[in-house]
Amino acid sequence: MRASSLFALSIPSITVLDSSSRVIEAEQRRVFRYIAQSGMGADILFGGGTTGELNRISNTERQRLIRILVDEVSSINAEARAAEVSTVEAWVGISGATRNETLLNLDCALSAGADAAVIAPLSIGDIGSLAPFFQREVSDLFDHAGRSIPIFLYDNAEIAADPRIPHIHTREVKLISRLPFIHGIKVSAPRRVLGNYTKGALHFKDKGEFGVYIGDAMLMFQVFKLDDGFAGRVREYWNRYLLHNELPMGVVSGPANVFPREWQRAWRACYAADQHLMGIYQTSFTRFESACGFLIDRKPVSKMIACLKYALKLEGVIDSDCVDPKTPSLSRAERDLFAVGYAGVREYISRRTTSPWVSEPVAVSGY
Repeated sequence: MRASSLFALSIPSITVLDSSSRVIEAEQRRVFRYIAQSGMGADILFGGGTTGELNRISNTERQRLIRILVDEVSSINAEARAAEVSTVEAWVGISGATRNETLLNLDCALSAGADAAVIAPLSIGDIGSLAPFFQREVSDLFDHAGRSIPIFLYDNAEIAADPRIPHIHTREVKLISRLPFIHGIKVSAPRRVLGNYTKGALHFKDKGEFGVYIGDAMLMFQVFKLDDGFAGRVREYWNRYLLHNELPMGVVSGPANVFPREWQRAWRACYAADQHLMGIYQTSFTRFESACGFLIDRKPVSKMIACLKYALKLEGVIDSDCVDPKTPSLSRAERDLFAVGYAGVREYISRRTTSPWVSEPVAVSGY
């Protein structure tokens, strides 16, 4: 699997919806192509994450999305091999409201030919004890199918069914990781929680067989930063202590929907400890996050998903920027404010980087 390499940028795609929260297939395929950027964007196209409103759309639409993603990635890779550029992998989010729904989605992913499936076990309402679900129900499904696909766990307190249990216990991950189809975990949490998993990764499987992926994407700039001076070295030592000297194998970035080439280069800069480029991209992406935030009743509110969709509409990648009714939407005034901030970020990046690393809307031509 290419995703097992050290340079693994996973982009959780937005889901293009109509006013009834149904996937618009043609526009969704354009988004996947835009994210791939002809081999210079994502290493992993991830469909059905929280950025894609997986926890809000119907299960029927989740399964449609799985089939669309796998089919489009097959076409993207056929063209990539002919052009001798990098291919991408199709990872799909399969978490449902129940165990049965999740298993149905896993069967769909297996039948469609997905490269990997991602499960957020704590978001499944009737999951109970985690180990038996994977040891028996998931294993049984694979046994009956006669084959399996890699499964990655997803830890995100924001979608936990029981707020009293926000994170997967490390001991449970150690137990589940003994299963041959469990390959890693995506963690959307602070450094200390991330460190619990990187520490565990030392014991889960042989080194490199269990990948920890940063779900809070901006955290990568802290994790890979090298500081000068005594105070800087103390900070660097503390970062390494929290992560137990184990570096993550990849990053999962929602904002990379809009900036796929830029995030790919930023990820490479972090791994190479290129402090100059890291500074440029950290500033750029921080500005973008700020542009997606608004004051509502004097409280800061992020409307990241709506802003990602509107940005892709401004770029001509999609026509519909509808969000699910349960997803915060943009008012007309907020659209205007965001458009100005977004244009400023685009201009800032273009003045400081070279053209091969500026994302191109032409990558979706033909759709």
